[in-house]
Amino acid sequence: MVGMPTPEQIREALTRVIDPELRKDIVSLGMVRSIDQPQPGRVDVVVSLTTPGCPIRNHFQQAVTQNLTALEGVTQVNVGFDVLSEQEKQGLAQRLGRQGGLPEGALARVKNIICVGSGKGGVGKSTITANLAYALQVEGRPAAALDADVWGYSIPRMLGVHGRPLVSAERKILPLDGPGGVKAISIEYFLNERDQAITWRGPMLHKAIRQFLEDVDWGELDYLLIDLPPGTGDVSMTLAQLLPQAKFVIVTTPQPAAQKVAARAAETALRFDLEIAGVIENMSGFTTPTGERFTIFGEGGGQLLADQLDVPLLGKIPLQEELRVCADEGRPLVLDDPDVPAAQAIYHAAHGIVAATPQELPVMQAPSGPPVPQVTGTALPMAR
Repeated sequence: MVGMPTPEQIREALTRVIDPELRKDIVSLGMVRSIDQPQPGRVDVVVSLTTPGCPIRNHFQQAVTQNLTALEGVTQVNVGFDVLSEQEKQGLAQRLGRQGGLPEGALARVKNIICVGSGKGGVGKSTITANLAYALQVEGRPAAALDADVWGYSIPRMLGVHGRPLVSAERKILPLDGPGGVKAISIEYFLNERDQAITWRGPMLHKAIRQFLEDVDWGELDYLLIDLPPGTGDVSMTLAQLLPQAKFVIVTTPQPAAQKVAARAAETALRFDLEIAGVIENMSGFTTPTGERFTIFGEGGGQLLADQLDVPLLGKIPLQEELRVCADEGRPLVLDDPDVPAAQAIYHAAHGIVAATPQELPVMQAPSGPPVPQVTGTALPMAR
């Protein structure tokens, strides 16, 4: 008779089940709640998720079943799920090497932080971020853009802002100013060559994002817009730890494929208790000079996602060549030609963001001569 595997052998097999977003195994993440062997040939495993509606639940079920049935003597695997407590979520963040939030005084004069994400590339998220920053600025809401996509940074090009930041006497990095006063920070500003490749992951990525937030003198802002990279892992987790008060805006195109990926990005934000402020649908349709409209990327994905998340659809940005041309040339469309339909739709989305966010400094961050954090162990080569 074939013997059953030991609990240690079962746990070892479960180390081959990887969370695709956090890129670590469920054992080291502390997500294996229990392992039972109630009868010969049967193994029952309970996996703890960060939210009941975890979008990769099926992945865990299939991976656990596959790895355990490969063990000699296992003929049946039952996978159950529960949800991590708030304390357990904090422990998960610590196991991933994240530290606590930002020190007192950091971002003290920033009223609202908006993370702009999509889950996938190619939907125009950076273009929307750059234009939203300028639309808010034009509407009298001082704004800045932080390019958190350290691999595929594009905000400097879209804002037309290049150069090397200076460092103040207080050892704070001074963001660069674009036309109209929008401030910007990007990893590009700290590289020796503009197209230099970046391969940071894990702790180095976390350090870079933290320094962008902690060591930059953003000044008084109504809105700091953070352009997120594609995907749903390291950066979202980092921001959840550093910026629990941030809100997410999800950008999608109308097509079902983009909408489903954007839904996973939204679910990731919700896993870490980050509020979704709304959805923006980009490339919603193309209208010819004669008035004929074509839904090149489908119809309705943005509204479907907004309904699914129970949040407002902030805007539907039409497919317009001028939006792409202006982005490539560093001239935000909302400044270059504010009356065209795409620009008007972006202004409409900006109004929706204003309506969904407070216009006073958060009480927990109210400055009273905020202390200047000392720069120690910097992750970026600062300008001298």
